[in-house]
Amino acid sequence: MDREQLPVPADHERMTELAERAVHQLADELARHGLHPAPGAEHDDATAEPAPSADGNPALDRLYALACLDRAVGRCARQLAQEAAENGANYPQLGQAWGISRQGARRRWPGLVFTSRPASRPLPTPDHGSSTMNALTSDRPYSVLLVEDDPADAMLIEDALVERGMTRSLNQAVDGVAALEYLRDPANERPDLIVLDLNMPRMNGRELLAVLKDDADLCSIPVVVLTTSAAPDDINDAYRQHANAYVTKPVNLDDFVRAVHSIDAFFLDTAAKITRP
Repeated sequence: MDREQLPVPADHERMTELAERAVHQLADELARHGLHPAPGAEHDDATAEPAPSADGNPALDRLYALACLDRAVGRCARQLAQEAAENGANYPQLGQAWGISRQGARRRWPGLVFTSRPASRPLPTPDHGSSTMNALTSDRPYSVLLVEDDPADAMLIEDALVERGMTRSLNQAVDGVAALEYLRDPANERPDLIVLDLNMPRMNGRELLAVLKDDADLCSIPVVVLTTSAAPDDINDAYRQHANAYVTKPVNLDDFVRAVHSIDAFFLDTAAKITRP
């Protein structure tokens, strides 16, 4: 199985069978319209239109028709992926809909324009919570600074925190430079937790972590690294730079959400021990 391909749920097999029959019927119909593949023609360029010509082989005629259908499906899929992105979907959700991984969705539909969200917005306040949560909120609201350049992952992380109903506010910086500007601006709220991606432009997460832990005013803020890298060197370097935890982003959407929930729980379990200014 392709590593980007996810298992197909059993209840989707029937739909796939019906779709396959419909595709064969449509291919037969297109072939009857006199479309034929050009003998010896190669179409390695995915942007080039196949050139039809008669060959007298019905199977080749139908294969050519399927190639046209495949191109049409690809165009329609990208249009719908863009529409879904504009309606708030992210790459993990697009991948789940197409039956591929988050990374596979990025490769299949690069450059999608996602609906932007406010840099900060209030998140739900629960009516009740654990003694740890109550101890935390008696001082001031729990806030997170998310340092993440991928808008799809940022939206997914925010959604996961909203779903758990613990985080009170979230701000996003798209790279280390923007994060430092936010943290050093006295007009901004000091975050209780920093969730940090490693791979970003300008100043990456490794560089930012080193600066944070060398700054007397910022070094006490807990930092959880949340990144795609599972490289031992990255993990060891993060802990050497005094990261509080290192979490690898799962490919599966549900696992990704659970990982964010675990970060939230980790912070709440340790936050009561932290003296707040």
